[in-house]
Order: sequence, then structure tokens, then C-alpha cells
Amino acid sequence: MSAITDPGIPTPEIPLSEARSFEGYVSAMPIEPQTPPIAARGAIGWVRANLVNSVGNAVLTVVFGALSLYVIWGFLKFALIDATWTGSNRDACLAKPGQAAGACWPMIHERLAYFVYGSYPLDQRWRVDIVFVLGAIGLVWALWLNAPRRDLAALYFFVLFPIAAFCLLCGFAPIGLPVVDTDLWGGILVTLVISSAGIVAALPLGIVLALGRRSKLPIISLASTVFIEVARGVPLITVLFVAKVMLGYFIPEWLDPALMVKALIAVALFSAAYMAEVVRGGLQAIPKGQQEGASSLGLGYWQSMRLIILPQALRLTIPGIVNTFIGGFKDTSLVLIIGMFDFLGTINIATADAKWATPVSASTGYLFAAIFYWICCFGMSRYSRAVEMRLNVAHKR
Repeated sequence: MSAITDPGIPTPEIPLSEARSFEGYVSAMPIEPQTPPIAARGAIGWVRANLVNSVGNAVLTVVFGALSLYVIWGFLKFALIDATWTGSNRDACLAKPGQAAGACWPMIHERLAYFVYGSYPLDQRWRVDIVFVLGAIGLVWALWLNAPRRDLAALYFFVLFPIAAFCLLCGFAPIGLPVVDTDLWGGILVTLVISSAGIVAALPLGIVLALGRRSKLPIISLASTVFIEVARGVPLITVLFVAKVMLGYFIPEWLDPALMVKALIAVALFSAAYMAEVVRGGLQAIPKGQQEGASSLGLGYWQSMRLIILPQALRLTIPGIVNTFIGGFKDTSLVLIIGMFDFLGTINIATADAKWATPVSASTGYLFAAIFYWICCFGMSRYSRAVEMRLNVAHKR
């Protein structure tokens, strides 16, 4: 076994296994990793380091912890513990002696079909089901990052599926599908149609507007700027009212579209204005050297934008883009103001039904709507987070 000796001071040889630090020397043997104390690792260590590491944080933790427990307990008590799960009318959901009234889930179960289809004809609702299935297939195919032939998925979801959905939902006489007026549509069907159209149209329109606002041509830049600022300067309710009431004064009567089409156009243009500012922020974050490098390679403006600038800008703005999508999805509930019965509108009608009129009917309906919107928005948020982490792998330190 080798030994450690001091070349300057006579010392006996020390076995390597018993080597220790001497004055002026560094230990020849590395110290084995030691297990941290229990109070500094695991859940206890995280709590000590993040929640009670100071007096102020400890007080805030106690206050907000107590408030959270109070809210969670009230939610569970209303939604599960005191809830009514079976019944055929309002009598089953009324408060019982010694017990507070909870959520009236039998009402949700009975009116669930109305929440999904609205007043769509009963014998034609299979068409809506097919559209939902086709949309789910296209969505999974397009959003699955490792899916095969995602180029075909984009063609299917953005070209073939809209055509098939239009023929199925509206009707197409040549193939034996009777026409269904859009005034009969309602519920989740309307919410998904308007939000999907707004989301799909907002991104490309927003990119065009962002590029137009940065254009060196004064006319294009001014027109894009005016549109963006006007759309962002008025609430969506105003835009919807303008689309419903005033649009007919500017176009011939035979060109006046249905209310559904007006809502689709209004939501898409409104979302595109906000999307344009998100994309413009990403474009401004790209160093000027990227454009100069593309020009040195002989790439034109549109080639450099398509191949170099926009991919980087869109990657940087993923959180803002998804935030705009989520806001647009929730804003579809405002179409109720112009007489369209989306998901929230059908809930308002169902809770006003005398058969289920109880003090908890409205609360149950809105709780059900909140759960639906939260699931959809949380799903979009988590997917965007996964995409963002995947695209930022090269930038991790």
C-alpha cells in the first residue's frame, strides 16, 4: 500500500487508509458524502427553506394556509359531502333538516345533453358526435410531438376537418344531410366552434399584423397599427354588438351572414389584435444580427422570416400565445350578450327551469361550468409548458 510522506519534515510513513490533513497540506483522502440532516431534506427541509425561513414568511404561511383550508373545505362540503346525487326534481335538492343544501348534481345529469348540444335536433345529434370524434383525432395527432407524419396531421386538422365539420354541422343536401340552422346550436358545441375558429385564425392573422406594423411601408404600418390599437381599445362586447347590429348597414342584405358567422369573425379579429402584439414582442427580442446573417446568406425578407426569424420569435412567445388562446377561449362566453346560447347560456336557462329551481341550482351550474373551463384551460397551459421545455433544451444551463 502506498504511503504519504512529508518531503521537508521527517515523518513516519502513514498508510493511505489512515491519511489525514497536516498543517499546510490538503487531505489526501476525499471525504465521503454525508447524508444531510433530516430537517434539511425532503418535505420538512423544503418547508423550512421556503415557507418558514423567516417570521414574516411563517405568518403568511399560517394565514394563507388557514384561508386555503377554509376554501377547500367549503368547496368539498358543497360539491361532495352535502351534495345531492339522485333525484328527479327540485325536491331532492332542497335543504334537509340539520343539513345544508349542497350541489344538485341530478340537474346536471338530466340537462347534460342540452349543455352539450343546445337545441340541435335530437335525431341529428349523431353528426355533432362525429365532429367531436374527428376533432379529437386531429387534435391529438397534431399536438402529439412524436406523432408520425405531422405534416399530414396539419393538413387534416386545418383543411379537411373544417370542411367535414361544416358539412356535418350545417348540413349538405347532396349527401342527404338536412340543413340545421345555426340558431339551434348551443352549449359546448357553440363554445368549441367559436373558440376553435378564433384560435386557429388568430395566430396567422396576428403574425401578418405584427409584420405589417413593423413594415417600412408607411401605409401598411399605419393600417396595421390603427387596426391593432382600435381592436385593443374597445371591449369584446362592443365588437360583438357592432358585428351583430351595425354590420348589416354596410353590406347588401343578401350578403348579411348568420349570427354565428358574425361572432366567429368578431372573435377572430379581436384575438388577432392581441396576438399581433405578442408576436411583435417576440420579433423585437430577436437580435438584429439574425436578419443580417440571413441576408448575408442570400435569403430574402420572406425566406429569412419563415426560416430564421419567426421560428425563434414564436418559440420565445409561447407563454404569451397560449395566454391569448386561453383568454379567447373564456371570452366566448360573452356571445350570450348577443343572443347566442353557448355553454354558459345553456346553464343559465337550465337553472331557471321551474323543475330544478332551488337556491343551489345556479351555484351548481356555475360550478360545473368552472370545472369545464378549468380543465380545458389547464390542459392548454400544461401542453404549452411541455412544448416550451422541449424547445428550450438547447438553452438550459
